[in-house]
Amino acid sequence: MTENKDEHYDQFVFYLLLILRGQFVRTKVQSARGRADAIVQTADTIYVFEFKMAGNGTAEDALKQIDDKSYLIPYIADGRHLVKIGAAFSYAERTLSTG
Repeated sequence: MTENKDEHYDQFVFYLLLILRGQFVRTKVQSARGRADAIVQTADTIYVFEFKMAGNGTAEDALKQIDDKSYLIPYIADGRHLVKIGAAFSYAERTLSTG
């Protein structure tokens, strides 16, 4: 698999796990400055996810992208708690790192 396909596969698995848990998930959410990988909304919290593959960035890079691309802005007036989550998958090390 290429890294781009690996990233899409991991995102799909993540999406399925949340759907099976009964969460409302939106993927590839477009904004004026980019596209968040996933948005999960609960009764009191909105989670904004950005995923990276090892070699294409770290969890910290994913968090920086959330800030740089202003992915949280559409949800500020909502009133719910906002959480940003950056995740980096590594097939070589078989790890997931988060920030």
